[in-house]
Amino acid sequence: MTITERIKNEIFNTELTFLASRSSGPGGQNVNKVNSRVTLFFNVPNSQYLSEEEKTKVFQKYGNRLGKDGTIQIDAQTSRSQIENKKIAIGKFYELMEKIFKRKKKRIATRPGKAAKERRLKAKRVRSEKKAMRNKNF
Repeated sequence: MTITERIKNEIFNTELTFLASRSSGPGGQNVNKVNSRVTLFFNVPNSQYLSEEEKTKVFQKYGNRLGKDGTIQIDAQTSRSQIENKKIAIGKFYELMEKIFKRKKKRIATRPGKAAKERRLKAKRVRSEKKAMRNKNF
C-alpha cells in the first residue's frame, strides 16, 4: 500500500494521540469551563505505518517543526466543540502528510511558438520606430 493510499484511508488514526485543554477561542464564559482545544500528537520515529525512507522524508521536510522526540504537534481551537476541533486537527494532520509526500511535477522545457516570436518581433519593431521618431534628425 502506497503512502497516498494510507493517507486517503486515514490509516494513521490509531497512532494519533490527543490532549484537550482550555481554548482561547470563541465561547464566552464557556471557554473558562470547558476543555475545547484539542492538540494532536503523532510520534514519527515510533510509527508502524511509515517506512524508514518515509520517516527520513518527514524529518527532512518538516524537521524544524518537530519536537525533540520527533513528534508532530497540531493544535485546533477554532470551534466551541471539542469533537469539531478533533476533526479539524485530524484534517490538518492529513493535509500536512499529503503536502510532505506529494510528488512535484517535473518541468518540461518548451520553446515559444512561431506566432509568439512574430508578436515579440512586431512589438520590438513598433517600439523601435516610436523611439526613432523622437530623434531630431529624421
